[in-house]
Amino acid sequence: MNTITGYLDQFILYLRIEKNASQHTLNNYRADIERFFDFAGKQSVGEVLFTHVTSMLIRAYLAELNKEDYARRTIARKIAALRSFFRYLCREAVLENNPFTTIHTPKLEKRLPIFLDPQEITGLIEVPGTDTLGLRDTAILEMLYATGVRVAELVGLTIKDVDIDSGYALVYGKGAKERVVPVGRKAIAALTNYLAKSRPRLYVHHSSSHDFIFVNKNGGPLTDRSVRRIVDKYVAQLAIVKNVSPHTIRHSFATHLLNNGADLRTVQELLGHVNLSTTQLYTHITKDRLIQVYQQAHPRA
Repeated sequence: MNTITGYLDQFILYLRIEKNASQHTLNNYRADIERFFDFAGKQSVGEVLFTHVTSMLIRAYLAELNKEDYARRTIARKIAALRSFFRYLCREAVLENNPFTTIHTPKLEKRLPIFLDPQEITGLIEVPGTDTLGLRDTAILEMLYATGVRVAELVGLTIKDVDIDSGYALVYGKGAKERVVPVGRKAIAALTNYLAKSRPRLYVHHSSSHDFIFVNKNGGPLTDRSVRRIVDKYVAQLAIVKNVSPHTIRHSFATHLLNNGADLRTVQELLGHVNLSTTQLYTHITKDRLIQVYQQAHPRA
């Protein structure tokens, strides 16, 4: 079990069990680590050992990634995966020192999230029709904006996860973490309409039973990719020039809450962020909001 592959398997198991890492994270970590050792193998003769990994080798790898024109964020993610793996090896007494502790993560440019204003959100939600799929799509858009959930969280919702009467949803987020989020009255109305009139017509076509709320035209569970296609379709119909995705609706949810007086901690809980610093990304203030606050607050505005 003292091979690189063996320790990598142990590390992935550790992330899954002790850190509750998502499958997406596990796949990325494995791919990033395997790619590094593939590079390391090409630099040396014979089998690569953990003790062969030096700061010089790591810098050569960084130079290779830069040469291949990887984005800074991608490089930072790869380094974070490797740093975590070698920290695990040190904890397991496979290595004495982590060679990645001396490696600096590339400085990342701060990117403000793209968001829609309330009028654009309203326009987007009103685009779907009143046919079977239109009712479903309206419920999807309303739920995305009302709760700020990620796409994977939305498609993972089951009927028992949403309490229609009290207006709450139990959401399973990253790392298998649960959180309860309120669902607004308009989203509840759209969801109730969809569950009564639309979902039964679609679900009847599916051969096996399931209780996922959102289904495709054949009655099967809706996928992340399908939701993205649905959003893309209505964005195109509305002719919004911004680069809009389901995550843009999540950005809009957070921005509108903060612009209307919600405190940062509350928004952090609603979004399911582990670190407050992640939520602080949304504390940008729009020009209109800035002018409005100034006019209200300044004695001689």
